[in-house]
Amino acid sequence: MSSKTGPVWAIVPASGVGHRMQGQKPKQYLPLDGKTIIEHTLDRLLSFDGIDGVVLVLRPDDRDWQTINYQSEKPLITTSGGELRQHSVFNGLVKLLEQNFDDPYAMVHDAVRPLVCHADLRKLIEAAIDHSAGALLALPITDTLKHQDQDSNIDRTVPRAGLWRAFTPQLFKAKLLHRALEQVIKNDREVTDDASAIESLGLRPRLVECNAENIKITWPEDLSLATQILRRQREENCG
Repeated sequence: MSSKTGPVWAIVPASGVGHRMQGQKPKQYLPLDGKTIIEHTLDRLLSFDGIDGVVLVLRPDDRDWQTINYQSEKPLITTSGGELRQHSVFNGLVKLLEQNFDDPYAMVHDAVRPLVCHADLRKLIEAAIDHSAGALLALPITDTLKHQDQDSNIDRTVPRAGLWRAFTPQLFKAKLLHRALEQVIKNDREVTDDASAIESLGLRPRLVECNAENIKITWPEDLSLATQILRRQREENCG
């Protein structure tokens, strides 16, 4: 990590249930090529030389995490999540700032995105260091977009120029993101990603184009695709 920045810690909200996976366990604990999804995600983050540690945010009643007995040479701290994702990330930030690091960065990453490449993490850190509003991994939209009416007919075609799909990780100075989420929570707003909270302060995070393989495992069929990608990435030493 460059000497001109504070430490970079990942915050991994893992307190969701994942109803769309239709499984008996939260989706982060489902098996993926010999390990749970969350283990692959943590392995990918903690094996990257630009990340100093992880704050893992768990459900207060989580009984699955201890059964994994996950081991890491880098620090891994756990804390409890909240009602919504934004509350869980906020709790993770509070835990990180309690460590009294010198101006740390918070890299927020979905627990069920185990396929992010180290090359993209490096690009993200470089962009966030260079840009006071932080940065996020994303991809330009290439599909044609349709807006539906109340009867599920096409209401209009939406121009896709300039539109991006927001991925994670998203990287910001921890104190800045803490202030942004504190304001969101105080005003009883809901945001679906951390960049939206930063935007609410009038700031504009930088978009960093990433590998399309950085998928979020959401549906049952995503598991077979993720297995294929993971095995090929392992052969190519992606991360």
